[in-house]
Amino acid sequence: MIDRPLNVAVFASGRGSNFQSILAAVERGELDISVVLCLSDRESAGALVHATKQSIPTSVIHPRDYQTSDEYADALGRVLERHGVDFIVLAGYLKKIPTEIIRMFRHRIINIHPALLPAFGGVGMYGRRVHEAVVQYGVHWTGATVHVVEEEYDTGPIILQEAVPVFPEDSPEDVADRVLEVEHRLYPAALRLFAQNRIHIEGRRVRILDMQGDEPVRDDADPGRAKHD
Repeated sequence: MIDRPLNVAVFASGRGSNFQSILAAVERGELDISVVLCLSDRESAGALVHATKQSIPTSVIHPRDYQTSDEYADALGRVLERHGVDFIVLAGYLKKIPTEIIRMFRHRIINIHPALLPAFGGVGMYGRRVHEAVVQYGVHWTGATVHVVEEEYDTGPIILQEAVPVFPEDSPEDVADRVLEVEHRLYPAALRLFAQNRIHIEGRRVRILDMQGDEPVRDDADPGRAKHD
């Protein structure tokens, strides 16, 4: 157990709106972590700009710059070690995390997916593609899922989920806006549980412990809304 705030690295490929929601939660005093690195595969990523404004160190590492996947994983590992990273948050990061890094940070890498996994997940299912599939399939509910990252896309144990309705007249953009609002609330809440050492993973099952870290918290409320306070 770490007796100090988690040193968190945020990986982002785009504008980093979930990264901003995490930073905002830290600034409000709702999330006791230290963001020690923002890493991207794109020099133009908006997330890097936000990090620089907050004096957070940044790094750009792209797989194509390395001859082998092992060299790429080694480069990632070195920069994470250099910054003393304990935990990794994926915030719109579009590259697959190398197996070596997942093993190094087992159960210490999380991602947020804009649907209720295991529905609408897997290879190629990200961003607008997810919301287009949701609308085309005609489901009545979608949502957001925070999950542990494993070797395959979107297969890790689920930490938190929250559902949002899909209406007959919705466009993919309508669904995206509704889901993103949930993401910005759900992701900091999930990270806070890890920071408080309240997550216990047994196989595919995730138990949320009480503040003393003893008994699992039971949630008998509306299943459409995750309880995470």
